Amino acid sequence: MALNTSSDAPIPVGEVSRLIGGWIDRLGAVWVEGQITQLSRRPGAGVVFLTLRDPSHDISVSVTCYRQVFDAVADVVSEGARVVVLAKPEWYAPRGQLSLRASEIKPVGVGELLARLEQLKKSLAREGLFAAERKKPLPFLPQLIGLVCGRASAAERDVLENARHRWPAVRFEVRNVAVQGVHAVPQVVQAVKELDGLDDVDVIIVARGGGSVEDLLPFSDEQLVRAVASCRTPVVSAIGHEPDNPLLDHVADLRASTPTDAAKKVVPDVGEEYERVQFLRDRARRSVQSLIDREERGLAHALARPSIEDPHRMVDERADHVASLLDRGRRTLGHLLDRADSELTHTHARVVALSPAATLKRGYAVLQKSDGHAVRSPDEVTGDESLRARVAEGEFTVRVDVRDRP
Repeated sequence: MALNTSSDAPIPVGEVSRLIGGWIDRLGAVWVEGQITQLSRRPGAGVVFLTLRDPSHDISVSVTCYRQVFDAVADVVSEGARVVVLAKPEWYAPRGQLSLRASEIKPVGVGELLARLEQLKKSLAREGLFAAERKKPLPFLPQLIGLVCGRASAAERDVLENARHRWPAVRFEVRNVAVQGVHAVPQVVQAVKELDGLDDVDVIIVARGGGSVEDLLPFSDEQLVRAVASCRTPVVSAIGHEPDNPLLDHVADLRASTPTDAAKKVVPDVGEEYERVQFLRDRARRSVQSLIDREERGLAHALARPSIEDPHRMVDERADHVASLLDRGRRTLGHLLDRADSELTHTHARVVALSPAATLKRGYAVLQKSDGHAVRSPDEVTGDESLRARVAEGEFTVRVDVRDRP
């Protein structure tokens, strides 16, 4: 229930602690799962103190139990083990501290862990986080590689040495984190997010040199899987554990069997690339030389043709024929002109012989009336009518005398 308080009417700290304890006492026992991070078994003490931590979050809670409760599982439970406890929440009012009083402890077996991981794997697969179309291609030659691994670990050494041996100029941005235990998941997630936020990082490698199923559980954590799935930078999983693949292998853009294999897959070998460049240069040189040789042969074949070798030969061969045709044409045209000239002269003579001017030269005259019509009959004229007489040398006027008519 809400309390009626104010700055003028506060309640004491002890009352607040007492009220919180009363609310917590109303809670019943619950089954809680977590990982044991601290275990205190004092000789002769009747109570065992544990710290139970959520592997996926930075949250822990204190657990107490009677020695006989813990002795039932003491042979199979130690620090780092995952357990399920039946406990009732308790509130220690003097210190304002919450703890759990365990009445039963059960270790989580490997089989059960694997079954849970399989269920989580199917659930994430249904969401499409493992789909092939979501995989991002790796850059051919990354300039800066983000590396998430344990501090001074063999995995870090394998990746750095092999990568620099293959390509000496490659650079790394290393994040050393816990790769097992309760702190692994939040540290790995934070490191991946930090590297993904750097624009210069071209690819991220998450590396560990293998281990037991329990040691590799952080790399199957749902929080880490979703963090990798949301990365914009390609992520390579190099956990190095062949029998059981952690879920990180499925969500990563590329899976490497070992950290050394990751270095080989991410960084090209400078020697191999040099040989490949040499091979491509030689092949390009051969292709160009082959093209040049083919064109030279074609050019030589073209130059060997008679028309190209002696381009004036055809002109010279045809020159006599053209000259003969030209002479023949001239002779034919001359004959035609001579014939035409003869015909023109003959026609001209005939025209001259038949022309009125020739008739007039022989002494004839042409009489024309005033309107220009020629007189062809005596009946066409009248007495005293003036006519124009045309003769060979000119014309003159005559007058008709009717007495002259027959």
